[in-house]
Amino acid sequence: MHGATRAAIFRRLKAANPAPTTELLHQSPFELLVAVMLSAHTTDKSVNAATRVLFPLANTPAAIAALGVEGVKPYIKNVGLYNTKAKNLVGLAQQILERHGGEVPGERAALEALPGVGRKTASIILNMVFGQLEIAVDTHIFRVANRTGLAPGKNPLQVEAALRAHTPAQYAKDAHHWLLLHGRYVCTARAPACPTCLIRDLCEYPHKTAAKPARRRTVAQAMRRAQRHAKRA
Repeated sequence: MHGATRAAIFRRLKAANPAPTTELLHQSPFELLVAVMLSAHTTDKSVNAATRVLFPLANTPAAIAALGVEGVKPYIKNVGLYNTKAKNLVGLAQQILERHGGEVPGERAALEALPGVGRKTASIILNMVFGQLEIAVDTHIFRVANRTGLAPGKNPLQVEAALRAHTPAQYAKDAHHWLLLHGRYVCTARAPACPTCLIRDLCEYPHKTAAKPARRRTVAQAMRRAQRHAKRA
C-alpha cells in the first residue's frame, strides 16, 4: 500500500473519532492492567460486568493480593478462563507489590514478566499509561491490517512490525484504538460492512461485501402496510 493511502486511512479514522480510547472501564493504571489481562479470550462487556463489582471492593495490588485466588474467583466467574485468570491476577498483584513498590511498571520486560501479561497487554499499558508509541495487535487489528492491505503479515508480530514501520508518526499513538474499533464494529470477521465503510475506496480487500439491493414491495404488500397504518391512526 502506498504511504499516501495509509495516511488517508488514518486521517479518515481520526476525523470520525478524534479521541479514541478503550471500552474497558478503568480509573487507574492498575485497573487498566487488570481489565486488559482479563479481556483475553472474552468480551469487554463481560470484563466490565466483572470489574464493576470487583473494583469497588479491590482495585489495588494490595487489595487483590489480600483477596487471594479463591476470593477473586466469584467476581470474575463470567469471564472466560476465570480459574486461570484468578490465579494470574493474584500473582500479578503480588509481584507488583514485591518487585515494583505497588506501582505498575513502565518497562516492557517487567510487564511481560507479570503473570498473565503478554506482548499485547504490555503494549496497551505502555501506550495508554506511559505514552509510548506502541501498537498492540489483537485479532481485530490483525484482520483489518491484512484485509485492507494496511500492514500485511502472517502473524501478530509481523503485523505489529509493519504497523510500527509504516504508520505515520502523528497517528501512531491512537492507531491501535482506531483499528481495533474498526475491526470490532465495521470490518467484522463475517459480512464486513463494506458498503458503509468510510475507507472503502482506500481498502485493497478484493472481496468487499456488496450492498444489498433495495427491497421492492408488491402492490399487495403496499396496500397491507397502508391498512395497518390506517388502523393505528
